Amino acid sequence: MSSENPTTGMGRDDAELKRGPLGRWVTSAIGNPDKVYSAMFYVATVFFLVTTLFPFYWLLVLALTPNNLIANMGLVPKGFNPIVFVEMFQRVPFHWYMFNSFVLGITTTIIVLLLASLAGYVFGRLRFPGKGLLMLGILAISYFPPAAFLIPLFELFTGNTAIGLGPVTISSPDLFNTPAPMVFPFSALFLPLSVFILTTFYGQIPDGLEDAARVEGTTRLGALFRVIVPLSAPGVATAGVLTFIAVYNEFFFSFLMNNGEAASWAPIVAGILKYQGQFDTPYNLMAAASIVGVLPVAILVIIAQERIVSGLTAGALKE
Repeated sequence: MSSENPTTGMGRDDAELKRGPLGRWVTSAIGNPDKVYSAMFYVATVFFLVTTLFPFYWLLVLALTPNNLIANMGLVPKGFNPIVFVEMFQRVPFHWYMFNSFVLGITTTIIVLLLASLAGYVFGRLRFPGKGLLMLGILAISYFPPAAFLIPLFELFTGNTAIGLGPVTISSPDLFNTPAPMVFPFSALFLPLSVFILTTFYGQIPDGLEDAARVEGTTRLGALFRVIVPLSAPGVATAGVLTFIAVYNEFFFSFLMNNGEAASWAPIVAGILKYQGQFDTPYNLMAAASIVGVLPVAILVIIAQERIVSGLTAGALKE
């Protein structure tokens, strides 16, 4: 027997019938939370497919479609031209641009891990006044836009900055078209995240292990690289992989600190733009170069994804 609302004269069953599809779904979701979780999963999956996998598929469509047919193509390749992956190396020495990106990424990663290990040891295992405020300042630097540093760094690395040392004035060296104008800004931009990750890991190592190494005659620096770093391998690997991927994909300084030639240490972003001519833009070659350039990073992510996830989650837990 259903009760009646004295104001509307409508029973509960009648009110249930008056609800729309959304209202009925909300009522059902409250009673069955699994439906909410399933809906959130499908929404996240569709968002991932649209924003990540579809652009990569579209690059493949562009690469396989002959350039003269691109204007009228649809969601599938209009034609099949796999020879484009050979032609792209014949027109531009793209392998040298990839080599430059690997050198810049590996060099920056080594510098960042070395500095972040020293800073992570200080912040994670030592106590001193203002440690929290200093860590906050380091993390705040990572949020500064790269454009804020462009003009002073460009003037510095192109030899237009004079440094006065008493009566002597020394001009900064001209490092344009060398790895330095890219490696140094990369290291500064991506160092704070690595410091934060390694600080969390190094702070979890029991003091007794380091004390035992110190008793055997090892210095603090020796204990860091012989005991703490090996025990924090997941965190070190996570910081290294994230730094390398970020440097490999960096655009701003990579584009502005060289003349775009492979001999001037220009990375893959300059190599992709090199396909543009004065009177034509071969989108199929540019798409093929983009696919070839992204494959090493995609393979690295697939191989290291478990290490990255375990490193980030382990660093979030305090034992």
